[in-house]
Amino acid sequence: MKIVVLAGGLSPERNVSLSSGTMIAQALERLGHQVALVDMYFGLEDYDGPVEAYFDVPLSDKWKRIDRQAPDMEAVKAARKWKSPSQFGQGVIALCQLADIVFLALHGTCGEDGRVQAAFDLLGIPYTGAGYLGSGIAMDKDFTKRLIADLDVATPAWSRVDYTEKDVDHLTSVTPVPCVVKPVDSGSSIGVSIARSKKELHAALLDGLRFGGRCVLEQYVAGREIQCALLGDRALPSIEIIPKEGFYDYANKYQPGAAEEICPSPIPPEWEEKVEAAALTVYRALGLSVYARADFIVDEAGTPWFLEINTLPGMTPTSLVPQEAAAAGIGYETLCQTIIEESLRSRT
Repeated sequence: MKIVVLAGGLSPERNVSLSSGTMIAQALERLGHQVALVDMYFGLEDYDGPVEAYFDVPLSDKWKRIDRQAPDMEAVKAARKWKSPSQFGQGVIALCQLADIVFLALHGTCGEDGRVQAAFDLLGIPYTGAGYLGSGIAMDKDFTKRLIADLDVATPAWSRVDYTEKDVDHLTSVTPVPCVVKPVDSGSSIGVSIARSKKELHAALLDGLRFGGRCVLEQYVAGREIQCALLGDRALPSIEIIPKEGFYDYANKYQPGAAEEICPSPIPPEWEEKVEAAALTVYRALGLSVYARADFIVDEAGTPWFLEINTLPGMTPTSLVPQEAAAAGIGYETLCQTIIEESLRSRT
């Protein structure tokens, strides 16, 4: 098959996406597919040949490593030669139209929020992962929690706030601590803070202004961090995350050795059943398909508290879904091929 792996884009998670895309593209090439790896935002602006010949461009490892810090979006915009408002770089749509399927390795607001999926639906371009509606809902932490609030899934109490700097003092005074402050539509724990005091809450809210002042203030639940991947319509063995220090933030997620990841999770079978049941309930309630990863905190009584679900989870060297698939006897290359097959099946 001719496959475009679409990565990067205009998102704070672009470096994670490019690393995922490199891994995916190399795996698909080993399987015998003709693969083109392209940064959605920069496109083919540094390529002089015909679009169809881009499938013959050799793959490289230049994007595999992930820096400890998320990229500066203004610097990314300034680096693009083509000064267009389009988030699709030069030649990207034409390249994708030549493919049998586009493997979406995008993360964050550029690609995981349903807009790329909707555009591809209108253009008749097959792609991997969930459709536009489920993707858009899952990207919004507030909408997701509203949809599952009446289901048999526990989720920490929360409030959605849209605020400016003048509101920070009031929000600090009325919000109980400890709590978690997180942007309403970001991923990879970018912008997430655990505030254990009013001082920390005040600082977290000020930091949240970098993301537009659109946050979810969530009850802090103490427990073990357990994540569960879904593939097709089944749950994979869950994985427990134990950061060496702090919590599972951007740096701890993508720097090798920063967190201990144990798969399958060393939890009682009845806890595992609860986690898997909750993950499937959320997955089905949002109308998701192909694959996803649900994140939980499991308290000392064994209750899984649902936090969020990711429709295009990371596929980097340290990502969780490949580890969970491996625990189920599914190697990385087979996982990528399965995602393609499930995606084609769901689009027919």
